[in-house]
Amino acid sequence: MPDSDPVLAALPRDAQDRLICAPEAIFDRAAFAGDLEAAAAEAEDGAALRMAAVRLLREARSRGRDAIADAFRAHPFEARATIRAYAWLTDRLVEAAWTVATQRLHPNPNPTEGERLALLAVGGYGRGEMAPESDVDLLFLSPWKITPWAESVTESILYILWDIKLKIGHASRTVKDCLRLGAEDVTIRTALLEHRHLCGTAALTEELEHRLRQDLFDGTEREFIEAKLAERDARHTRQGARYMVEPNVKEGKGGLRDLQSLYWIAKYVHHVDVAAALVDLGVFRPEEYDRFRRAENFLWAVRCHLHLLSGRAVEQLTFDMQVDVAEAMGYRDARGRRAVEHFMQEYFLHATAVGDLTRIFLTALEADHRKGAPLLTRLFTRTPRVRKGYTVATGRLAIADDAAFLADKLNLLRLFEEALRTGLLIHPDAMRLVRANLHLIDDEVRTSREGQRIFLDLLLRHGNPERALRRMNELGVLSAFLPEFAPVVAMMQFNMYHHYTVDEHTIQCISQLARIERGELSESLPVASGILQEGVNRRVLYVALLLHDIGKGREEDHSILGARIARTVAPRLGLRKWEAETVEWLVRYHLLMSDLAQKRDIADPRTVRDFAKLVRTKDRLDLLTVLTVCDIRGVGPGTWNNWKAALIRALYRQTRRALEGGMEALNRENREAEAKRALRARLADWDQSDLRRELGRHYPAYWQGLHVTAHEIFARLLRDIGADDIRIDLHPDEDRDATRICFALADHPGIFSRLAGALALAGANVVDARTYTSKDGYATAVFWVQDADGRPYEMERLPRLERTIGKTLRGEVIPREAIRPRDKLRKRERAFRVPTSVTFDNDGSDIYTIIEVDTRDRPGLLYDLTRTLAEANVYIASAVIATYGEQAVDSFYVKDMFGLKLHAPARQRILEARLRKAIEDGAARAEG
Repeated sequence: MPDSDPVLAALPRDAQDRLICAPEAIFDRAAFAGDLEAAAAEAEDGAALRMAAVRLLREARSRGRDAIADAFRAHPFEARATIRAYAWLTDRLVEAAWTVATQRLHPNPNPTEGERLALLAVGGYGRGEMAPESDVDLLFLSPWKITPWAESVTESILYILWDIKLKIGHASRTVKDCLRLGAEDVTIRTALLEHRHLCGTAALTEELEHRLRQDLFDGTEREFIEAKLAERDARHTRQGARYMVEPNVKEGKGGLRDLQSLYWIAKYVHHVDVAAALVDLGVFRPEEYDRFRRAENFLWAVRCHLHLLSGRAVEQLTFDMQVDVAEAMGYRDARGRRAVEHFMQEYFLHATAVGDLTRIFLTALEADHRKGAPLLTRLFTRTPRVRKGYTVATGRLAIADDAAFLADKLNLLRLFEEALRTGLLIHPDAMRLVRANLHLIDDEVRTSREGQRIFLDLLLRHGNPERALRRMNELGVLSAFLPEFAPVVAMMQFNMYHHYTVDEHTIQCISQLARIERGELSESLPVASGILQEGVNRRVLYVALLLHDIGKGREEDHSILGARIARTVAPRLGLRKWEAETVEWLVRYHLLMSDLAQKRDIADPRTVRDFAKLVRTKDRLDLLTVLTVCDIRGVGPGTWNNWKAALIRALYRQTRRALEGGMEALNRENREAEAKRALRARLADWDQSDLRRELGRHYPAYWQGLHVTAHEIFARLLRDIGADDIRIDLHPDEDRDATRICFALADHPGIFSRLAGALALAGANVVDARTYTSKDGYATAVFWVQDADGRPYEMERLPRLERTIGKTLRGEVIPREAIRPRDKLRKRERAFRVPTSVTFDNDGSDIYTIIEVDTRDRPGLLYDLTRTLAEANVYIASAVIATYGEQAVDSFYVKDMFGLKLHAPARQRILEARLRKAIEDGAARAEG
């Protein structure tokens, strides 16, 4: 871009970057002027000229945008040059519209004082930064009340710009209006802060600049700062934490708006036009400003790609857009991870950098007394006493002498211990010192007994370890002390199940454990709370939680790799040999209890027996149970529910009973006798003949697989049932966050599939299901279902649900055809790869083959799978349904038509092929 360009020269110094491509490729001024001159010569009147100008500007805008987009796609990280190019193109379009309006449509060679008019860019456009679909914010500035000529010019300019499809935000004001409205509304004041002269009377713009600084900005710095910080806090509350896996690039925590807020405050307080000036003022160090520029450039690049790919002003990085942006920016699959995961890890690292820079900048403001706590707060807040070497500055823990602090390398850890001990936040200057000296955390620090003590005390002693761990992680201390942790920092798990990055998930898990220990979750987590009250080895539990996902992101199974890493790390943290072995075991099997509870039928004695043999001791069972609860709860809001709680609780209690009372406690005959005794007590009002008939009509599996509540319901449904009757009982089971639906009807082949189809058609999501055939030919099936929000159906919705199910079972509706239009994936779900796996397990149950199907979840999946099994003459005794975001794991306990397990490899291969085809056909429908 030539230095002589007057518009470029008017931009702030940071904006004088080169454009992404040659200016004439974006907008050829000479060619446009010639074309406009020719159009004016041919135009019969103003209307014709205006139409010709609009046509020329539309073509110019389209060519310019294409040129910028093509250049940006070729250089996908050249964000600054791109956003300047879009602003430069917009300047040319606005300038051309001004020329047409003032020189062709409404010429006024000798305007009066009152007819002076200036056109200013404000907001982000005023700053000279525009994404492809950004709004164009304009201010028409008059000295006094707007005149008819100025009104005509304004109207013509706006209609031209609207007709060429620019998204215009505009206001017509006097200097006095700007001062008054800016004083009333901080949003308007912020937009005025970034004004830039485009066209018209420059003296008016200069007057506005002078009056804003003199009459509005000066003396109101603290008010502006507090308003912008309150605005930021409210925005973060709306958008969520920066670790959420679908972040808002513009408004989210660690996003562009946070960087822009720093710029606004800097300009307002320090009168600087560029962020680079903050280095000269001592606010940022050169390396910190470099982080600022790199974060800003990266975030702008992401935002520009978002706009180009979607064709509109999309600001949220949804899962589907993450894949497309990663591809556009040139990321590739590598080291066992998808391109999108590498891209998002870099995104979160930059978001963390933005958080650091925000803290540094606000500290500088506090040092200038621009911001502080209210007087009453300062008067009545007691400052904790700190240990030697520390001091308290602006209510935060600060370092008294940097050189003395750095003389002992272990002080880099002690700082966090002192912060937890005193309850003080760490002063950002202290954090800067730590970040700048991470190289001091070497092997000597990592293996020293004092280093081990400090780190374990951070986990175990102060009651809120997550606070120290999160700050240590953000500053790089955690990775310096545990280098094995570095690969999972800011690592995204690209799925709909995990809400956080791996490092933040780990910290959330530890936070959950600390909350249980503090007694905050005793009502909702009685088993885990009871285990901790009885006493466990806390060192083992906390270290296992810290390391449980440390092996993620590699091609090897993360549990196996994590266990190997734990074998090295646990002793280095000071754990004794047997403690380190227990940590290694917990990391290796940290998914075991969750998988068994959610993917297997825990009513089957074999499930509990095999689990108990692997766990071996009650101590390990206790530790694994608490770790499992914390792991699930740490996935994200709403992941833990009463259904999962009931499954984990049941598995724990049955396994504990087996470990303490012997495996005979799981004996099938014992459980059948206990179940019949319980039902006799429930049916005490029945006559003996009816009771004997009910107790004798079911096979052993029925008594072992259901609770007495279900046994009672089925007893009443089956009483006097006829061959053509279909009896249904629906009841919300709030303790399990599901609705229990019991069916009693005449048995026939494929009954499970028909029931699954009826429920799918009703929009119910099945989470567990059992079906049994009585000796007299009736099917007793129980399904636990949830609505689309993962909740039990409300009572008023049950009659409609029952009617839909009844119509399907009576053959009035054919599920296969009725489900087809609903069997669609949402756009954001199509970005995920979920490979299909079908396994056959003949060892996990004494009497059934377990078929586990792991594939992408979608509406109608369970119906497709069960229909395929029914058509292959496979009898389904029970199904356990687990979903993990976009992934479904459906486990079926089955027999063949002769009541035998499916042992033959050839039969298994044929059945697997049919199941895969059903999945593929369904996926094709879902993809549309």
